[in-house]
Amino acid sequence: MEYQAKYITEDIKLSCYDDRFFKSDMMFDHHMLIWFISGETKIVQADATYFFKQGDIFLIPRNQLATIINYPTNGEPHKTVVMHLSTDRLRKFYEGMNVRKKPAGSPKIHLFNNHPLLESCLASLIPYFEMKQLPENIAELKITEAISILRAIDDEIDQVLTNFEEPGKIDLAAYMEKNFMFNLPLEKFGYLTGRSLTTFKRDFTRVFSTTPQRWLTQKRLELAHYQLLEKKRKPIDVCYEVGFENLSHFSFAFKKHFGYTPTELTGPRSVR
Repeated sequence: MEYQAKYITEDIKLSCYDDRFFKSDMMFDHHMLIWFISGETKIVQADATYFFKQGDIFLIPRNQLATIINYPTNGEPHKTVVMHLSTDRLRKFYEGMNVRKKPAGSPKIHLFNNHPLLESCLASLIPYFEMKQLPENIAELKITEAISILRAIDDEIDQVLTNFEEPGKIDLAAYMEKNFMFNLPLEKFGYLTGRSLTTFKRDFTRVFSTTPQRWLTQKRLELAHYQLLEKKRKPIDVCYEVGFENLSHFSFAFKKHFGYTPTELTGPRSVR
């Protein structure tokens, strides 16, 4: 897979994947404002699935899990402008402001498709990616502009951007039952449930009476079986969305667990 990135600063980049299939499970350390220049991408979260294409603009809140799947699209690269809105920068922006807090809702991706103000702000960054010397403080000014536009067009965005808390200790069982399909290091699951790696493993074994890896594999295979049999989905689509990295590993694990392959389960003569 060919991947290229050009940076104005570490918080603003032009990201480009070539026209090939690409899949990754991610946790976002910063809020990310993204403008889609070309290509198509599916973002799968625990509660929703999104499809993005040319012109789409969206904000992904930090500390969210997602499966990112880029699909080949007629030779066009998957090209985006990505702006990180870090906690430090947001603290500085909101310093001295009296923002009225509301009860935090469930984090979601905020959509701003084709909004002229945001599109103009993000499109204006393109020339800077080719410059060797940038005007002083241009990146900071552009990020400040983007935050100001977000506040002007989305009444809920302050509640997202001013949430500076780190994940606290939460119900491990409920969280894992909701997010087991994301193939992330156990350290990340520990962080998101408010635990060190050692505490996470200890609590996990106490709650589920097995190791995290065994439990995760079984849950992913059970979800895959349901998707294949009841939803009539294709193995290639189910494989990546339930947490496997490639189709051959998925098929091997599936047959080892159930005694037959995904293709045998979904074949025209299947009676299972």
